[in-house]
Amino acid sequence: MLKVGITGGIGSGKSTVCQVFETLGIPVLYADGIAKMLMEQDPQLRAQIIALLGADAYKGNKLNRAYISQIVFADSERLHQLNALTHPPVIAYGEAWLQQQKSAYALKEAALFFESGSDKNVDLMIGVSAPLHLRIQRSMQREDISEQAVQERIAKQMEEPEKMSRCDYLIYNDDAHSIIEQVLELHQVLLQKE
Repeated sequence: MLKVGITGGIGSGKSTVCQVFETLGIPVLYADGIAKMLMEQDPQLRAQIIALLGADAYKGNKLNRAYISQIVFADSERLHQLNALTHPPVIAYGEAWLQQQKSAYALKEAALFFESGSDKNVDLMIGVSAPLHLRIQRSMQREDISEQAVQERIAKQMEEPEKMSRCDYLIYNDDAHSIIEQVLELHQVLLQKE
């Protein structure tokens, strides 16, 4: 089975593209969702996060995402440390999940594929590209945060031209190209590679 990574910057529309693949019967692992689940349910990881960020990192059994975002997006070192804690268990979970899939190919979606080194665990990479102004607008609406907060998060990610240059295939989510047509075309290409 072909292991395919899909990445893009914040607000690029990775999830939208993945949902189209899912309608074609392709399984998708959403790394951010897995990370949140593990951060809440893995006792060892939870203890490490509390040691790094303090007890306020959780409200009861749930992540205090606003508190964590406020800290890590203002402190690059803490963001790096948090990623160093969360990436290994997320990568391990993803590997186990991929082993269980029976389709021609499966997708693993993550924003920080290259930054975490998990691109080495897939056969191909798809990049989802969108103009900066659309990425900012989408992120502000989805997260209900300010433009400045979105800009700060973008600044912490690999620059889009660099990220896209490392991908084998690109999907343009720019309101000028049909996502569905691009996914259908790429789906046929990936089925041939099985």
